[in-house]
Amino acid sequence: MDETLPIEALGQSISTGLSSSKIGLIIAVIGLMIFAAHLFSAIFSKRRIPDVLFLILIGLIIGPLTHLVDSEKLTLLGSILSAVTLVLILFESGIQMSFNNLKDSFKPSLKLTAFNFVFSAIAVWLVGWLILKLDPVISIMLGCVLGGTASAVVTPIVRQLKMSQKSATILILEAAIGNVFSIVLALALLEAIRSNHVEFGMIFGQIFSSFILATLIGLVGAVFWALILDRVRTIQYSVLTTPAFVFIIYGVNEWMGYSGAIAALAFGIGMANIDGIYDGLLHKAIRKRPAKLNDTERSLFSELVLLLKTFFFVYVGMSIQLNTWRPIIIGLCITVMLFLVRIPVVLIAISKKYDIPRQERRYMSAIDPKGLTAAVLATQAVAYIPDLEIGYFIRNIVFSVILFSIVINSILIPIIARERPRFFFERHESSNPDVAD
Repeated sequence: MDETLPIEALGQSISTGLSSSKIGLIIAVIGLMIFAAHLFSAIFSKRRIPDVLFLILIGLIIGPLTHLVDSEKLTLLGSILSAVTLVLILFESGIQMSFNNLKDSFKPSLKLTAFNFVFSAIAVWLVGWLILKLDPVISIMLGCVLGGTASAVVTPIVRQLKMSQKSATILILEAAIGNVFSIVLALALLEAIRSNHVEFGMIFGQIFSSFILATLIGLVGAVFWALILDRVRTIQYSVLTTPAFVFIIYGVNEWMGYSGAIAALAFGIGMANIDGIYDGLLHKAIRKRPAKLNDTERSLFSELVLLLKTFFFVYVGMSIQLNTWRPIIIGLCITVMLFLVRIPVVLIAISKKYDIPRQERRYMSAIDPKGLTAAVLATQAVAYIPDLEIGYFIRNIVFSVILFSIVINSILIPIIARERPRFFFERHESSNPDVAD
């Protein structure tokens, strides 16, 4: 009897083909997952239990717990799905941001990113070096992999929590900027591990070019697309052309060695603020006013994000490694440590002068999930680290941290929403009645 789950059969169908009955079962499973995604989203709205937790649990059940699906056979499909999900989530986040809000949010988000990344990376480095007895360079590489937060997790959570636009923007920007830090620093350190040579000038140059040039390309792409969007709309069934152009922007940046994620976010921000860009910079050179995204297009993007997020987090759950207990226990301890580090980081970086409501700062202290970037970098570690046993050990630790960080995040959010624990910020705010919940 063939016990292969239809999802796995989907990955194999490219080369082997499927019977009509199995194809029908696959389609039924996809439909059930889409219904489940909407149900979990409704549960989050009422109970403050993040829907991503349920999706990951589904992946855990059909993957490492029951072995109905072998995630190793879906590696290519999962990588593509992960990248597509990240692009659309960041783009959809960008179209919610105004320049005025970005101006107010950029400084605190940069402070939060820097403090959280540095302190998290140092904490993990010390654990890896002093307790796990890993090579110090490998330990700091592990710290850089786990230093950022996951855009694909953070963005849906802050949207569903209905946080203020300023607070949501801070967290979304933190995730996007932190991912750039993680990717550039971790890959540079992995190259140093392989070649036994570190070039700090190259590392800082890559961070600068990856962030600045990707942002410029994304904004220029937004202006170009807004100028031709009215003509594109005259083509029948053109509603998906904007996401397609976002994929082009992302792919071109990645191909050139810049951050495709930052470019996708900048593209969305540019489309959201195209009137301001035109009135401030382009009105003298270009007579035609650029087109804006309409409500139908925005609704479509939201539905696409929900759909892709569903399959992405199921895949994340399937990819968690549960075959050895030591990295799982280490991952749990590191995750708890990172959340404890997060509390003083938010206290320091998001001070009273930014006028962030106390309840939203509590949420900020609880939102520190790891995701796609950490998983990809952990997989790269296996290829770069000469000792395969250490490489797989690092990968399994990171996968465990991804799982536990999302679980702890899912536990803390409903606790904060219902019990409103004052101890997070009580010392700083007891005498400040103006900063209310």
